[in-house]
Amino acid sequence: MYTAADLRKGLKIAIDNEPYIITAFDFAKPGKGQALYRTKLKNMISGSTLDRTYRSGETFEPANLEDRKMQYLYKEGDHYCFMDNDTFEQIHINETAMADAKNYLVDNLAVDVLIFRDKAIGVDVPNFVNLRVTQTDPWAKGDTSGSDSKPATLETGYVLRVPPFIEEGELITIDTRTGEYSTRVKG
Repeated sequence: MYTAADLRKGLKIAIDNEPYIITAFDFAKPGKGQALYRTKLKNMISGSTLDRTYRSGETFEPANLEDRKMQYLYKEGDHYCFMDNDTFEQIHINETAMADAKNYLVDNLAVDVLIFRDKAIGVDVPNFVNLRVTQTDPWAKGDTSGSDSKPATLETGYVLRVPPFIEEGELITIDTRTGEYSTRVKG
């Protein structure tokens, strides 16, 4: 059981038997009266958002979520197939539930799949993944146009901005929390 003082960004709670994640949080202490906790909540199944204000002393049920270690296998239509590393059971997750995680999936990537009432509702990918650049413009030495980045397409189809020295075929590290280039993989 959580109290209003436990509320923070990223906390998963149950409201009306549905899992919600807190996406924004603000604490206010007016001159008189109880402290107020303003939250923006996102339904982890439907994706709808709520704005709610709570007072100190209110309690919340934790969302009954299970994290399962799984391995990404393949994409079939608009569904992604994952395999449980212990039981070898395979599950399929639709593209909507994947959100941005689909931009970073490569074969055999280990991920955490969020399960709510025996149904997969989302995927947590590692904070950093290595992906190969499949298309980018060549770098013209001596180009001083002031452009410090250029677009690059990765093996998953994801497009992001990278430094001008990155070339096609190179392996780069992506920060999955921001979706941005992190570093070039040496070797």
